[in-house]
Amino acid sequence: MKKVISVFVLLLGLMGLMGCSNVEPGYVGIKVYLLGGSKGVDHEVLGVGRYWIGMNEHLYLFPTFQQNVTWTKSPAEGKPVDESISFQTKEGMTVSADIGVSYSVNPEKVAVLFQKYRKGIDEITEIFLRNMVRDAFTVVASGMSVEDVYGEKKPELVKQAEDKVRKEVADIGLVIDKISLVGELRLPEQVIKSLNAKIQATQDAMRTHNEIESAKAQAEKDIAVARGVAMANQIKAASISDALIRWETIQKWDGHLSQVTGGNSMPVIDLSGKK
Repeated sequence: MKKVISVFVLLLGLMGLMGCSNVEPGYVGIKVYLLGGSKGVDHEVLGVGRYWIGMNEHLYLFPTFQQNVTWTKSPAEGKPVDESISFQTKEGMTVSADIGVSYSVNPEKVAVLFQKYRKGIDEITEIFLRNMVRDAFTVVASGMSVEDVYGEKKPELVKQAEDKVRKEVADIGLVIDKISLVGELRLPEQVIKSLNAKIQATQDAMRTHNEIESAKAQAEKDIAVARGVAMANQIKAASISDALIRWETIQKWDGHLSQVTGGNSMPVIDLSGKK
């Protein structure tokens, strides 16, 4: 009887080392075998369901819905350490940035992803994906000036880095939805002041140029109007003749002679039209 009890207790102990695990909707499971010559290599892909995981087996869960990770300098976000990503411009200027990545796992390539790294999704994200993102920004930024990175070509920097990472991970089962900058880039304060001053000077020069061009356009418009008025006056003057003057005078005469005359002369209106 004692032997039976001992066996029963042993079985309970073994069952305690094993158990059922769930693969929830939105996940794909990888059951890995930890014994034998292929331990950690042999594995089985599991769909949604409930599975018995033995003491010599391990279950990895890979989410197939969108994941979001942010690597920032602030201890209030993510881990309580500086996780921001740094890279250098072509001048060797070090730039620090907080980077956000949205991605998902292709359910049809979960086995490929596991075979590549032999790790769970958290380790793959924090080690391998992070290194890819950092390397992509380093490569792209190395061909750009600090002025470009900080200024109008910043979106181009992010887009090229995103495309580079997306292409790199496509074959191993990671789908990059978006890579973005979280907040402003961090450069030495003196460099930022210098860049802002240059940007302000450029904007002031553009505004002055626009004002000059506007003044030129108004001047040309005024000249054109003046020329038009002058030409109209010339045409009008050329059209005035003695006959027209006499006709206008007749049209305005009320039929009465002037009541005030000087000397013995009287006003005479020549209606003959002869000169």
